[in-house]
Amino acid sequence: MAGRVFDDGRFPVHVRRGHAGIGLLRMIRNNRIRSGGSMHAPDGFLTAGTAVATGVVSAGGIGLALRRTREALADRAVPLAGLTGAFVFAGQMVNFPIAAGTTGHLLGGALAAVLVGPWLGALVVAVVVVVQALLFADGGLTALGYNVLNMALVPAFGGWAILRLVRRIAPATRRGIAVAAGLAGLGSVVLASMAFSLEWLFGASAPVPFDRVLAAMVGVHTLIGIGEGIITGLVVSAVLASRPDLVVGADGLDLAGPRTRGIGRFVVGAGVATLVVAAGVSQFAADDPDGLQAVAEEQGFADRAGDHGLSSSVFADYATRGVADERVSLALAGVAGAAVTLAVGSGLALAARPRRDRGPDDPGDDVVAPGEARPSRPGA
Repeated sequence: MAGRVFDDGRFPVHVRRGHAGIGLLRMIRNNRIRSGGSMHAPDGFLTAGTAVATGVVSAGGIGLALRRTREALADRAVPLAGLTGAFVFAGQMVNFPIAAGTTGHLLGGALAAVLVGPWLGALVVAVVVVVQALLFADGGLTALGYNVLNMALVPAFGGWAILRLVRRIAPATRRGIAVAAGLAGLGSVVLASMAFSLEWLFGASAPVPFDRVLAAMVGVHTLIGIGEGIITGLVVSAVLASRPDLVVGADGLDLAGPRTRGIGRFVVGAGVATLVVAAGVSQFAADDPDGLQAVAEEQGFADRAGDHGLSSSVFADYATRGVADERVSLALAGVAGAAVTLAVGSGLALAARPRRDRGPDDPGDDVVAPGEARPSRPGA
């Protein structure tokens, strides 16, 4: 758990296990290192001007996503929105090895887009990023603009575009959708790494050439993207096997079967799976640095990371303050984070749900999940 610190104040190679990675390469008073995520950038990695500019872009993108979600959102998409956010939060706690000394973890933007559509999916992952920054000191506060852009908006919409392209040639089956989702997951991570590299071009905090950062980011995140694609494909396949009607990325296909589960059983099962990942699987996360951290250390700008303003919060670094047992501390933090993300994500989806003024002859709910075809009314 403990990491080394350098005498000159730079950040060490070692980071805490659990949510180890790139983001917050920061020291705290007891000389332990707090962890970050594959694309969680800390304060200071990019210039203040770039932070402001990406903040404006992200705010505009989130505002547009809210408006588009209000235009078309099915009631049945509300619980899946919260569950998707909770699962993405839990998945980001689990680092998997990709190469000697480097790890990666789920980004989740493409997965969210496939399940609930790109607009709502971007909102869901943005909730995850904000919760991580405010409650877990993961990802800088002034870096929220580019973290939301790189982790929520770019992966969700980039992944959705890749999904639609692959669907044109993939079989119209559950397996075909799962493969398309997996490729979307892979591509979304690469696009996110390219987004950060482009931001570095205009807002570098250190004299490191753009081409070196781009090559390093794309190289390591292509490997991470393979893991992302596998996880995305497996999760989408599991949801398709249980409730194919909930997967927006499979719109227009008749994939329902006789073994389709009720929504209640599905929600319970998905909730249990999320808790298992957040409290259990996260205990086995790889220790090594991942993604952006590995690049920052290799290219020499890791020392640009600043201290997090909320590093003393109760769940900072995915450890519960006052709980001495490391595993229990991590499990409690994971469960709390998943619960908060579930609540905020579901609440946001409920708030964004369009109002419906039904008349006595209204045949039913014709509000659809983003990306689905709107059903025609009888006689229309």
